[in-house]
Amino acid sequence: MPPKKKAAKPASKSEKEETNEAPELPATETNEPPKDEAQPAEGDLKADANDANEEKVESNGDAKQDEKPNTTSKPSKKRKKEAEPTAPSKASRRSARGVSKSEPSQQQLLNFLLSSKAQELVRPEDEKKDVQERGDIRTYSSSVLNPFEELMSAMVLSRPISHRLGLRSIRTVLNDPYNFSNAKTVKDAGEEKRHQALWDAKTQHKGKTADQIGMLADVVLDKYTSDDDKEGAQLKRALSDNDNDLDKALSSMKENIKGLGNTGLDIFLRRVQWLWDVGFPYIDGRTRDSLRNIGLTPDAEELQKLVEEHWRQLDTKHLAGEGEAAKKRRAFVVILERVTGADLEGKVDAVLQEAASA
Repeated sequence: MPPKKKAAKPASKSEKEETNEAPELPATETNEPPKDEAQPAEGDLKADANDANEEKVESNGDAKQDEKPNTTSKPSKKRKKEAEPTAPSKASRRSARGVSKSEPSQQQLLNFLLSSKAQELVRPEDEKKDVQERGDIRTYSSSVLNPFEELMSAMVLSRPISHRLGLRSIRTVLNDPYNFSNAKTVKDAGEEKRHQALWDAKTQHKGKTADQIGMLADVVLDKYTSDDDKEGAQLKRALSDNDNDLDKALSSMKENIKGLGNTGLDIFLRRVQWLWDVGFPYIDGRTRDSLRNIGLTPDAEELQKLVEEHWRQLDTKHLAGEGEAAKKRRAFVVILERVTGADLEGKVDAVLQEAASA
């Protein structure tokens, strides 16, 4: 059991698999160096001492990255304009042997990225093992999440920890015995259970993250939950209370939700845009780097047109979404997720080789 914490101040089932060797260094969605994945024994209190120290140096979930707001979105020309990468892309994590001899066509690459084979290829090894051992569990990489789950996951992934630790934390809170699928469930769980969930995830920043998830639930229930969604899963009022203006909605969320900064908002919008179509199409800076590395356009509108151009030849029957427009948005998001996963897992060459031979 984790050591007791001081009370924090108030503030659809998995999509059928839309569908491993680790990178040299842990990869992360942020520009911060990832923390060591090694964890202390349960009786060792150093992990929580580190959490206490982190409270002193971290300001709003994204540490130094939140000096300026970055909440412009699809309706704004600023968000559409491609930003320069803030850091090198680690040589695309491609092997020293170079690119595969046979390059796939754009249609082959898109079709492979949407396949279950690509999903398994870019899945982290520890997640693959977890799925094999536990069966039909919900994962960030292969499940359809609601807006609250996406927001909670974005907060976790925006921490300066490795991507794998972030994914493990998300798997832990989304599945038994916690099932944190909406704001009401998180609030009703209580402080002790939230801390136990993050402790069970064997992650870093566990105490602070548990407190911020609790505060997130409070804010969502208070400010962003509509009468027809009393559990706080859809965040409908984030848009409706801001005249369906995405820039205003994101600014409101950043202002009101402790621990949600620029990186978290970017991750959230990258994933939720198929449901919040006012933000479509959108590609964040981190994913632009990954698209370049794999040979796809990093421009959101050009990638959307590429998907449209090849749509009739793509295998999309398994994708979530009611109607063709929603399925196209979902396909766009899945492509971004698989490309980012391939880059973070050092699987860019493998994806290209498999796509070329498909």
